[in-house]
Order: sequence, then structure tokens, then C-alpha cells
Amino acid sequence: MTPISSSITPATGAQNANGANAALNANFDMFLKLLTTQMQNQDPLDPMETSEYTQQLVQYSAVEQSIQQTSTLKDILASLSTQDLAQSANFLGTYAMFDSATAGMSATTPADWSWEASRAVETLSATITNASGQVVETRVLDAARAGNFRWDGSLSNGRTAPDGSYTLALTARAADGANVPVAIRSKGLIDQVETVGGVVRLGINGADFGVPDLIRVRSRADD
Repeated sequence: MTPISSSITPATGAQNANGANAALNANFDMFLKLLTTQMQNQDPLDPMETSEYTQQLVQYSAVEQSIQQTSTLKDILASLSTQDLAQSANFLGTYAMFDSATAGMSATTPADWSWEASRAVETLSATITNASGQVVETRVLDAARAGNFRWDGSLSNGRTAPDGSYTLALTARAADGANVPVAIRSKGLIDQVETVGGVVRLGINGADFGVPDLIRVRSRADD
């Protein structure tokens, strides 16, 4: 089953407010005891002004209101995050392209990228690094201004790279030897939707992406 998950619990705001209110009430009880003792032992010739008592009570009331407002805002944010998650679930099962050079690779599904150079290229080489930034494979690709590159994890030494997220870097040179900028994008079937810290993330083959990086969504894979 395709997973949909959320790391936000809607009751978190209420739970935090309950804890904060409990602490506030305990402090308020202590404050009343101190205030009563102070009134009983004040100098009758120089008593404390009534306005001073009122001001302290107002301050406690303001703190309590602030706690309640914070709790309400947290609950609203949790609700909005849940709505975003539900709406993003529509992406499940669609083929998407992201403005990212990172793609997921597994034993059953290769990492999939597309690229486009700013102008014609004479040579094109690829470097693949793992999530730790270590180079795991280098390839020489057919020189073309645009194309696709799928990598099934096969390595030059005959071994196979483990499942994980991998990043593609392309070095392109024109006929005059100048470096040519290349835009790299990853693509694949969205198989997971989740929220992390209130932000929706879309998963493809073990790699996750933010919705702002989404470039294109299709009902089927590229031809």
C-alpha cells in the first residue's frame, strides 16, 4: 500500500497548553499566598496601592490568554497541514519531474534523470554521488543538448550500488572547449506523501522532494 503519513499530531497544541496552564495555575496559587501574606504584613502607615495588586493580576491574566492563543494557532497550523497532506495525496501514482539532481534508486526501479544544456555540446560526462557525497560511478554519455539518463545502480567494477538516493552531476563542453551549463531534473512515480515539520514531502523510489520543486506531473511515464 502506498504510504501517506504525517509527523504532526493535531492534539499537540492542546497538550502543550494544558501543561503550560497547569504550571501557570501552580504559580498563581503561590502568587496569591504571597500576596495575602504581603497584605497582612504591610506597613499600615504606607500601604500598597490597590492599583499595584490589580496590575499584577492583569499580568497573570495576559500570560494565560497568550498561552491559549498559542495553543489555538498550533491547532490551526496542524489542521492546515493535514489538509495539505490530504490534497497532496492526489499526487500518488502520478509521474512527476522535480527541479533536483537527486533521484532514488532501488533494485526494481532505476534512478531517472533528464537534462538540457544551454547550447550544443561536444562532450558530456556524468558523475554519480551517494547520499554521503562520495563518488560511486562516472560515465561518458552521448553528447546531446538534451536527453534522459537512467541508472540501475550498475558500477564499472561489476558490482551494484545499494538502494538509496543518488545525485547526478554533468560536465558538458562545447566544441571550443568552454563549459556549458546543464540543467538536471529527476523524475519518477510518486509513491509516498508525508508531512515533515508541517511541510509536505513527495517520495519517489526512496528519495523525497518538496512540493515547490515540482515542475511537471503526468498520468504516465515519459515515452
